[in-house]
Amino acid sequence: MPEQAPTASRHIRFEADDKPPLPLTAGLGLQFAILAIAGVVLTPAIVVRAAGGTDAYLTWAVFAAAAISGISTILQAVRFGRIGAGYVLLMGTSGAFIAVCVTALTDGGPGLLASLVVASSLFQYLLAAKLSLFRRLLTPTVAGTVVMLIAVTVMPLIFDMVTASPEGSAAASAPLSALAAMGVIVVIALKAKGSLRLWAPVIGIVAGSIVAALFGLYDFDRVADAGWIGLPDSGWPGFDFSFGAEFWGLLPAFIFVTLIGAVETIGDSVAIQRVSWRRPRAVDYRAVQGAVAADGTGNLLSGLAGTVPNTTYSTSISITELTGVAARRVGVAIGISFIVMAFVPKLLALVLAIPDAVVAAYATVLLALLFVVGMKIVIADATDYRRGLIAGFSFWIGVGFQNNQIFPEYLTGFAGGFLENGMTAGGLTAIVLTLFDEVTRARPQRLRCELAASALPQVRVFVGRFADRNGWSRAMSDRLDAVAEEALLTLIDAERPADADEGRSLRLTAGKQDGGAVLEFVATASGENIEDRLAVLDAHSVERPVERDLSLRMLQHHAASVNHQQYHEVDIVTVHVDVPDPRLLTEA
Repeated sequence: MPEQAPTASRHIRFEADDKPPLPLTAGLGLQFAILAIAGVVLTPAIVVRAAGGTDAYLTWAVFAAAAISGISTILQAVRFGRIGAGYVLLMGTSGAFIAVCVTALTDGGPGLLASLVVASSLFQYLLAAKLSLFRRLLTPTVAGTVVMLIAVTVMPLIFDMVTASPEGSAAASAPLSALAAMGVIVVIALKAKGSLRLWAPVIGIVAGSIVAALFGLYDFDRVADAGWIGLPDSGWPGFDFSFGAEFWGLLPAFIFVTLIGAVETIGDSVAIQRVSWRRPRAVDYRAVQGAVAADGTGNLLSGLAGTVPNTTYSTSISITELTGVAARRVGVAIGISFIVMAFVPKLLALVLAIPDAVVAAYATVLLALLFVVGMKIVIADATDYRRGLIAGFSFWIGVGFQNNQIFPEYLTGFAGGFLENGMTAGGLTAIVLTLFDEVTRARPQRLRCELAASALPQVRVFVGRFADRNGWSRAMSDRLDAVAEEALLTLIDAERPADADEGRSLRLTAGKQDGGAVLEFVATASGENIEDRLAVLDAHSVERPVERDLSLRMLQHHAASVNHQQYHEVDIVTVHVDVPDPRLLTEA
């Protein structure tokens, strides 16, 4: 049977294109920024302190991280040219870079770190520009697995923060503060209606902080001592252009961690699209390319400023699910809030004074939602046992490495210890297995021709020979012929001007998979997404003539599934065709 498009509406109150009231937009932007600023600030603090850096550099690194996180968050929301996703994707400092950044600071100082971050950021621009070439490698299965492993990687630290009470305080102070925050967030999120649900995170944080203050855990002195407006006096490290052995020795590690960060960004940009619309839409890979390019821009700016690289924060998806607000203007408000906080130390101190246990309680709720989002991405993409096996095996490999259970006597400290991170180990496993699956498949047959109706006879001969080589029946050959014809006509699009497709080329690939056939049509990018058009075929309107959808209806009838990936440079339509059941043909 043809794949049915989902039609269930979501609990989204404001979609990506909507414009919520200004007070709500500003309030949500400030709320999200407040809840994320601790992670933005603490990552560079951990790196600098672990490497024995100076206080002046620490102050600069924290200021630069907050300001650049704001700039890159705005870029993600507004989409400047081909940079940015056009969705609410919160950007912040990347914990995945902690180990390699500490090594760079220890071996060569801030100048070496800045040079390495700038060099590795250029790789992200290349990946964004040619993402279609990596589509078989960086699949939704890989991205969803990485998103699930983010929760696995971070949760041990979160649980430690929830249960560990500061020295000199009551043993129950941290657990009770965390329980208060977590309980309020969950109860409001489950039972509240209307606008109250939007403020569940803030109300929970306030409740937890009040309980913590009763135990003396809230750091009021930090807030009192901080200035209202401030700018670091010095600390910009400059660059190390010597390109010595330290640079070339660390560059591969930085590039690999950048790749893993890009996979996380791909997963986040796919996930945010799935939760930003009431009616499910096909994933727009042009937005994914923009997200990776904005990630690269944030890393480039981080390198120029001499601070820790940044990445998308997966909590963006969880927050959108929790609040039901996906309007991109909220992303702009988040970015502005980050920038303001960078210049207002008093606000940073107000957030940093929140006890670890309360922050950890909030993170627990968000990571639980994030894990489910990653699982949904994997389930949606794992249409056959191969992808399911890749996801399941890679996930548990990541869990094993995260808990130091897989050959610790041999692999501890290997390549700088990057395999000790579950997200890195599991993500690399998923990439390697996906690559192995691709290179060991039977070599597909290919045809190159002009994207035009005149190429139809050539396409028919090609799919006919493909069916004959595989020994399929006349019924299967006819089905492939019909699918190829309707897919070609749909790509041409009769409503487009006659000269719009002039000069466009088509590459048709035919392969065998799970007993059926897979036809892949690769053409120069143009037009709307075929999956979205299939989803609304039954909702006729006077603006869309039925004749235009005839090819789509025929394609939907003959194909098991249709997937349309749109990139800036190409359109890729993949059609799965099952062999007809002989019993049904006999009955007919």
